[in-house]
Amino acid sequence: MRKIISFMHLSLDGFVAGPNGEMDWIKADEEIFHHVGQRISKGDTALYGRVTYQMMENYWPGAGKNPGATPHEIEHARWYSTVHKVVLSRTLKDVALPNTSIISDCLAESIREIKQERGEEGKEILLFGSPSATHALMSLNLIDGYWLFLNPILLGHGIPLFSGIKEKTKLNLIGTRTFNSGVTELSYINA
Repeated sequence: MRKIISFMHLSLDGFVAGPNGEMDWIKADEEIFHHVGQRISKGDTALYGRVTYQMMENYWPGAGKNPGATPHEIEHARWYSTVHKVVLSRTLKDVALPNTSIISDCLAESIREIKQERGEEGKEILLFGSPSATHALMSLNLIDGYWLFLNPILLGHGIPLFSGIKEKTKLNLIGTRTFNSGVTELSYINA
C-alpha cells in the first residue's frame, strides 16, 4: 500500500500559515526548490485541499511558459501538468481538467482506495500544504508520514499543523537536512 506523506512548511512554533493564511514568512530558494523537485519528480499523485488546489491551478499551468520563468518554475510546471491531482473538497463538484479527481464524500474509503489502487506501488502520495485537508486526514489516521520544512521564525499565532490530536502517534525520523537559508528539513514516517 502506498503512503500519504504530508509536505508542509512550518514555523518553529508549529504554524503552517498566519491567522489569515499568510505564507510570506516561508523561506524558499533555489536550493530548497531543487531538493524538493528531486523528491516530488518520483511521485505520480498529488493530494490537495480545495484552497491549495485552486491556488496551484491559478499559477502552475502557465508558470513554465512565462518569459523569465526560472528553472524551478519550468520543471515544476511540467511535473504539475502530468501528475494526477486529487482534491478534497465538498464544494468543488466537477473539475473539467485532465489528471484531476475530486473526493467530496466517503473520505476514508476513497483515500484507502487511492492508496491501494492508483499509481505505482511504493510511490508516495504527497499531500501539499492544505492544513484543513491535513487535519481531516490526521483525524482518520490516514497520514503515514511528514515531510516538514522547519522555518527559523516564531509566528506566535496562526493555523497550527497539529490540531485536535486525540491519540499518541509514534514517528521515526528518517532524514534531516539543513539548508543555507536556515530552513531544516525533517522527514518522519509513522512507527
